[in-house]
Amino acid sequence: MAPTPNPSISLAAHPVGYPDLGKDFKYDTSATIDVDSGALNGGFLTKTLYLSVDPYMRNRMRDGGLGGWKLGQLFEGFGISEVLRSETDQYKKGDILYGTTTFRAYNVWPASAPFRVLHNTENIPLSVYLGVAGMPGKTAYYGLRAIADPKAGESIFVSTAAGPVGQLVCQLAKAKGLRVLGSAGSDEKVRFLLEDLKIDAAFNYKTTSTEEGLKKFGGIDIYWDNVGGEMLDAALEAMNKFGRIVLCGHISMYNVKTPGERYGIKNTYSLLYKEVKMQGLYVTSYEEKYSDEFYATVPKMIAEGKIKYLEDVTEGLEHAPNALLGVLKGDNVGKAVVKVA
Repeated sequence: MAPTPNPSISLAAHPVGYPDLGKDFKYDTSATIDVDSGALNGGFLTKTLYLSVDPYMRNRMRDGGLGGWKLGQLFEGFGISEVLRSETDQYKKGDILYGTTTFRAYNVWPASAPFRVLHNTENIPLSVYLGVAGMPGKTAYYGLRAIADPKAGESIFVSTAAGPVGQLVCQLAKAKGLRVLGSAGSDEKVRFLLEDLKIDAAFNYKTTSTEEGLKKFGGIDIYWDNVGGEMLDAALEAMNKFGRIVLCGHISMYNVKTPGERYGIKNTYSLLYKEVKMQGLYVTSYEEKYSDEFYATVPKMIAEGKIKYLEDVTEGLEHAPNALLGVLKGDNVGKAVVKVA
């Protein structure tokens, strides 16, 4: 059988500011693979079905960034793949896998490659395992359990609340009896928060200042920070005594061109006199403790309609850079996913 095309996305240049679609990404269609009889060397062959594009990828594109990619290196991210052939007992043909993969159509992996087999007994769409049932959902679930410690009757402010993490934070907080305020970057997203997720209040941060939105809502016990910068400063000012801040992301700072452009937080005195706890959240730190609990809980809630979600699906691996740029600019509505096959 003729070799099969094996296109991929790699890093062509380190971006300065927002990534440049024509300069910083390379879509390579020259490689091929023998999917029927190519050597596996005791490993297994997968076909990429879906890929997740997420804000943290911008930092990996940075020259010298944390866990940064080298020039020419394939993009990596969470993905859903199907096993086509296998020479290991760990994975069998037809298995659907979740885990970190490359932005490439087909991959040969060693037997030791760490993937989770998705049995999907709830029969939810596979792409959802990259959103509220995947890494973003885990981030929300773990952060609420381990850091935020929400209690019925408290209030929480969630920035980028219509995003993949924020969607689940809002819904889990409502289920626990909290008052929920969300911010989003468009009127469409605000409507989604109010009408579909049914949170208590929401505002468009592009037309309403964070200070104004918080003033109307009242003091907050928990701030879920996906933005950093001026929004974090405003939330610090609005915190109640013994409040908790979960530092989940700093998307407002990801595309600055120089360190000097980074926003300097001014209201740190609130941490002292209000005795506020502020802690960073890195999802892998809680994987061992909460992963099984998450998979036993959240997919079932999705299947039962207790958790709603919104996806923004891009068709074709070649359009993955466009999807990532859309995420960084806030153009996506819901979890950004690339359908590869």
